[in-house]
Amino acid sequence: MNQQGLNNSQVRKHNKALFMRLMWRHKRLSKSQLAQLSGLTIPATSKILQELIDEAKIDRTDVALSHRGHNAGSFQLPASGPWTLCMCITPTRIEFQLADAQLVARGECQQKTIAVVSPEALLTETEALWRTVCQQWPGKKINLALAVHGQVDPTTGVSQHMPQAAWKAPVELKYLLEERLGIEVRVDNDCIMLALAEKWLNSNQQREFCVINVDYGIGSSFVINGEIFRGNLYGSGQIGHTIVDPQGARCSCGRQGCLETVASLSALKQAARSKNSEVPPQTNRQLFAAWQKGEPWIAAWVNHAAEAIGMSLYNFLNTLNINQIWLYGRSCAFGESWRQAIIRQIDFNPFDPGDNLKSRATNIHFGELDRASQLLGIGYLYVENPSLHSAGSPL
Repeated sequence: MNQQGLNNSQVRKHNKALFMRLMWRHKRLSKSQLAQLSGLTIPATSKILQELIDEAKIDRTDVALSHRGHNAGSFQLPASGPWTLCMCITPTRIEFQLADAQLVARGECQQKTIAVVSPEALLTETEALWRTVCQQWPGKKINLALAVHGQVDPTTGVSQHMPQAAWKAPVELKYLLEERLGIEVRVDNDCIMLALAEKWLNSNQQREFCVINVDYGIGSSFVINGEIFRGNLYGSGQIGHTIVDPQGARCSCGRQGCLETVASLSALKQAARSKNSEVPPQTNRQLFAAWQKGEPWIAAWVNHAAEAIGMSLYNFLNTLNINQIWLYGRSCAFGESWRQAIIRQIDFNPFDPGDNLKSRATNIHFGELDRASQLLGIGYLYVENPSLHSAGSPL
């Protein structure tokens, strides 16, 4: 196999990219911290920092991060530049969090209930919300980052299929919104949003992990060697459409017995309707309340759903050998018994190490990031693909 070394220019480019990744993760660092985190000498660190300052990618500040020795100040991402409105949109709800040029939250995480039956109506609601936020921050350029349920082409910004939507045709969200608003728009799947949030905002994150979102549907996203894995057709992570019961109910995708048909909140609602067709459809809140009261059939359903999720995860783990799993979504409200039922299905993974500490064995935990941080994740699309973003690339 042909191997090539890195020339000085390539090494410098690599090190500058490394520094930018560290700056986006930590927001502000001292020279000694950058040297320690990068493994470079202080002179080499100084040279790279000066180049990044000259390129206006970072700023020097007088803020001291240590009270020991001489105060050499610190370095941060520029406070100037476009802000980002981070949204997660469905046909029934828009959640949003504003972020400044450093992708630090400004204001509170909020949500708006909507009821749209056409792509045009969804675009109108999205546009109106963006304009409202802009009015609250006059003089600020605010770009838009959208997390969308279902399959998304992040390159073109086309929503290929949005669950719960009354329409089935693809929607060119990026093109249409950029045309209306005159700003940059980035679009990707809501599970990608969660994975980006974990990657950039969880300081203890591993380079390889998976997030599972168990909600109305079931989605997932994988980070392999520090990079989001999307696949050539951007369809990776469709764990909700793995077959768990070939003779089961028909899924919205057209096949029978997908995981979503037995383990999602939409499946729970369907089970509730089937159990008593004379009772009006129950809300998620009502079903969770019935579960907390110990309703036997819901308890049995929850356990069966968790086992189905665990079995699907087991197959994924044996294929990809990823051993860090973060659980998100409203189904996490089913709590520790639900998580343990999932874990039991993968505990016999033959590829987990056999040492007593199980230091690298599969770990499944509830996601620890709050909703505001989760929404900020979609804003990191500008960091990972910054072709038009002023702050520069970490990659």
